[in-house]
Amino acid sequence: MPVPYADLQLQYQNIKGEIDAAIAGVIRDNAFIRGSYVDAFEREFAAAAEVSHCVSCANGTDALYLAMRALKVKPGDEVITTAHSWISTASMITHSGATVVFCDTDDATFTIDPAAIEAAITPRTVGIIPVHLYGQPADMDAIMAIAQKHKLWVIEDCAQAHLARYKGRMVGTFGEAATYSFYPGKNLGAMGDAGAVVTNDAALAEHMAMLARHGGLVKHQHRMEGINSRLDGMQAAILSAKLPHLADWTEARQEAAKVYDAGLNQIEDVVVPEVAPARSHVYHLYTIRHPRRDALAAHLGANGVQTAINYPTALPFLAAYARFAHQPEQFPNAHRDQGQILSLPMFAEITRQQQDEVIELVRKF
Repeated sequence: MPVPYADLQLQYQNIKGEIDAAIAGVIRDNAFIRGSYVDAFEREFAAAAEVSHCVSCANGTDALYLAMRALKVKPGDEVITTAHSWISTASMITHSGATVVFCDTDDATFTIDPAAIEAAITPRTVGIIPVHLYGQPADMDAIMAIAQKHKLWVIEDCAQAHLARYKGRMVGTFGEAATYSFYPGKNLGAMGDAGAVVTNDAALAEHMAMLARHGGLVKHQHRMEGINSRLDGMQAAILSAKLPHLADWTEARQEAAKVYDAGLNQIEDVVVPEVAPARSHVYHLYTIRHPRRDALAAHLGANGVQTAINYPTALPFLAAYARFAHQPEQFPNAHRDQGQILSLPMFAEITRQQQDEVIELVRKF
């Protein structure tokens, strides 16, 4: 039985009436750019994320840029982030004017190693961007202690961690700001690109909102030079329709992860995701490690199971960062992981039958 990596069509069919009504409302009201649907989603997502302010924007990449611009990052500054993430985390540090400084991940959770952060700080360091990779929170107590000690700001990259919690507290509520992506495949996904920055700082929220809207909150009144990064009304309405389902979808992903854990953790050479104490993993991705990853992926693919590698090259070793001449021994965990990680099918609607098929194929391999 073929098993898809994700099934966005099935998700749509399950809530088709709500999605279609949301789209029809935007068309009826001609509310395509900004407007009531965007305002409503910003309020709703702020409440769901347990923050005071949500500033929507065009995508999660822009969200990172807006946050750093509002925090007045400038040339000569250094910003620390993880060696294991999607390139947006690092590239927006560069585009904001600063120099990116990579840190290795810890041995088990794929999240940034706080000890490596401490070692990377210089007089030019201004901030830290931890990534809650695959849906598991980073070690925020340790990260915030380092930030406070050295007077650094923190932006949490929550692109894969909607509703994840650290010691009972929602991710995205620890630092000065947090960024979200609503790319279609995310746990809360639009039907196009979409993103947001959240914060409890009213002045910072206003600054980011102005930056995203050509430098002003009122048309033709430009208080600064900004960019054009607006969430369109259609995507806002779709996200508002999906948001009430997010908690149930998250629970379904967590239950599916338990099935995988039980079926895979006794198979030789398979390393299932380790969840650190007091962290809730929301499993945007269910990522295992295996020393013969490529052969395993080929075996699964030949038998109808779609997989993915997130991400096949750790950031320091991408051609985009060749100027730093990074070496594998600087990032031993990220370097090891890039050759072993494999993301298995994971979505809220995945069935036990589909998971059993995946588990049996891994066992046979």
